[in-house]
Amino acid sequence: MPHFTTIAFIFLALCTACAAARTATKATKPTKTSPSSSGAANYTYVCDASRYAELGLDMSTFSFCNASLPYEARATDLVKRMNLDEKVRQLGNHAHGVQRLGLPKYEWWSEALHGVSDVGFGTFFDHVVPGATSFPTVILTAASFNDSLWKSIGQAVSTEARAMHNLGRTGLTFWSPNINVVRDPRWGRALETPGEDPFVVGTYAVNYHYAAYDLDNWMRVDRFHFDARVHEQDMVETFLRPFEMCVKNGDVSSVMCSYNRVDGIPTCADPNLLKDKIRGEWDLHGYIVSDCDSIEVMVDNHKFLSDTNEDAVARTLKAGLDLDCGDYYTNFTVGAVAQGKVGEREIDRSLKHLYVVLMRLGFFDGSPKYKSLGKNDVCSKANIELAAQAAREGIVLLTNENRTLPLSSRKVKTLAVVGPHANATEAMIGNYAGVPCRFIAPVDGFARYGKVKYKTGCGDVACKNESLVFPAMEAAKRADATIILAGLDLSVESEGLDRTDLLLPGYQTQLINQVAEVAKGPVVLVILSAGGVDISFAKENSKIGAILWAGYPGEEGGQAIADVVFGTYNPGGRLPLTWHTADYADMLPMTSMQLRPVSSLGYPGRTYKFFKGSVVYPFGHGLSYTRFNYSLASAKRSVNIAMANLEHCRDLDYAHGVKRTSCPAALVEDLDCREGGIDFEVEVRNAGTTDGSDVVLVYSKPPHGILGAHVKQVIGFKRVFVRAGGSQKVHFEINGCEGLAIVDSGANRVLPSGGHSIVIGEDVLSFPFVVNFS
Repeated sequence: MPHFTTIAFIFLALCTACAAARTATKATKPTKTSPSSSGAANYTYVCDASRYAELGLDMSTFSFCNASLPYEARATDLVKRMNLDEKVRQLGNHAHGVQRLGLPKYEWWSEALHGVSDVGFGTFFDHVVPGATSFPTVILTAASFNDSLWKSIGQAVSTEARAMHNLGRTGLTFWSPNINVVRDPRWGRALETPGEDPFVVGTYAVNYHYAAYDLDNWMRVDRFHFDARVHEQDMVETFLRPFEMCVKNGDVSSVMCSYNRVDGIPTCADPNLLKDKIRGEWDLHGYIVSDCDSIEVMVDNHKFLSDTNEDAVARTLKAGLDLDCGDYYTNFTVGAVAQGKVGEREIDRSLKHLYVVLMRLGFFDGSPKYKSLGKNDVCSKANIELAAQAAREGIVLLTNENRTLPLSSRKVKTLAVVGPHANATEAMIGNYAGVPCRFIAPVDGFARYGKVKYKTGCGDVACKNESLVFPAMEAAKRADATIILAGLDLSVESEGLDRTDLLLPGYQTQLINQVAEVAKGPVVLVILSAGGVDISFAKENSKIGAILWAGYPGEEGGQAIADVVFGTYNPGGRLPLTWHTADYADMLPMTSMQLRPVSSLGYPGRTYKFFKGSVVYPFGHGLSYTRFNYSLASAKRSVNIAMANLEHCRDLDYAHGVKRTSCPAALVEDLDCREGGIDFEVEVRNAGTTDGSDVVLVYSKPPHGILGAHVKQVIGFKRVFVRAGGSQKVHFEINGCEGLAIVDSGANRVLPSGGHSIVIGEDVLSFPFVVNFS
């Protein structure tokens, strides 16, 4: 498994996450197997000779249990032994099993977005396993820009999942997380994603809802009816790229299609997206699953082509959908076959994909190397500390006027900790969360550094009552320092709930301003949210010395926040999203899918790649308690790419007056880019007095004057720790075609010739890179 397949578990590079079933879901929760009080499961694995003997069956007569055969041959044998009724009962998330073959039932639906969750029917907690480590939500983990951390979290979650499986508390397949690009800052599910950059999202490399899905419920437009009208240019460049990276580079085992339509066709019924693109062009080695009840949504909500239930299951099977999270395949596939709408060969194909995955996981043969994992491997001290470290690394220092932070525990003895998130617990773990090992709320974290006076300031995040502001002000008047914890929660941004504005709810702004005005000591504002919030008022308030963004920091979040505020940890996180000013929400509707500006409608561009206006904080922003300087140690500055006789130059659209080269561009797929790398080394020097970590973000800018090209794009990043006064050299070797390509108006990925720019950070350092074709 490549190093960047992060949450993809050790035992399965599973790159899907299931959305919670709709409130109106008709799926019936199956009865879960009751293990013994010791936590032992009813069986160890399918092809256990003693288990077959207890069933009165001779395992040696079943070739699918012959471990010497290839998985494909074994899966084929298993499927051939089933009749049609038996086959269709294995195509839903609750696979019923086949008793006469010794095949047990299996529940496919388990979740692990940022820790093992009990969302879905495949996992549960009880007295044997009361909880699992709840890491920060994906948006904050992504803000660390630390792929080794992402891998460590994936390994920890997978270890806990395997341990719980050994104890009979979960299955082996986990759908998580969401790697859709956050196209619009109002999207309610931003907390589940790695942000707005396709490369960063793809590098996070755990796949999810496919594709062009980033609207849940905005202004009475919901995902169950939404038809995403997407330019093919945007589809190739932004919406599909993370999925392509995940499948082709990460070799994932599963992809999930979403509820919505794309250009009129439900994604779960589109053979171009599923069978041709994922399975064919990208060569998926796994299965494709629907978001829960997506086929029902096709029939009842989209009313696609006036399909009957049988039409819908036939259409999705033929499109390449292998597994239905729901009961439509189970209930209507036999009828679809009887009516001649789909053949049994499509069913066989899907079942083979499913059983090969389960065989790879050890469901049939067991996994001796994981056999020792058990209760002590869940909520271990190491995993709990990893959750705290993940939160620390993700926290972003947005503003730090006059070096307000870090606070000194020698000088600050009393703390006013106020605001709707001052005592946050459940809010810190966001959605798709299970039962955490424990909670450390902010008030508890700060109590380790000084005497805390806690006041809510608001009844809740909605903050509809200003009567609680006064007690918070009184606390601030008497404290050596004041920490205000404000922001959003799942009542404002979540699955099924997009925002209509980019402001703090209710009286939160008033709370912050009034507390800051009367505070005796320094004031620190901490924002808990996924999407950006327009806090320009706080940024411009001279009484507020420092502002931190802490996302939704997981079960250990309170400790992590306090550690950053008091300097036990030097922050190094960077924003994975642009924080727009509030008027951005009035400039364009969420239903507009274009990334580039639409001048005829007055729509600005989306994401840092295409938006040129003013912002509260830009993508990639983040400060430190120390100062880092960059210098270019070495760099290759050009590449000559030979073009074969059959390769043709491609024209590009240029701004008026811009001189074009004789060969403006070439198709990437026609080029041999193995020798066309961008190779350079940056020296990062810590010029301050505090040890710290720096994220070296690398962007490319295309040659000047190409119409419709991005402003810049991330092509690489590394997080590096540098001791005070020291330096580290950071080497980058980036494929030139991948790093410098653009997608033209015809949706072709092309490499422009001419002078590109490689930019380090916010234009801190840059150098030219010239592409020549010969």
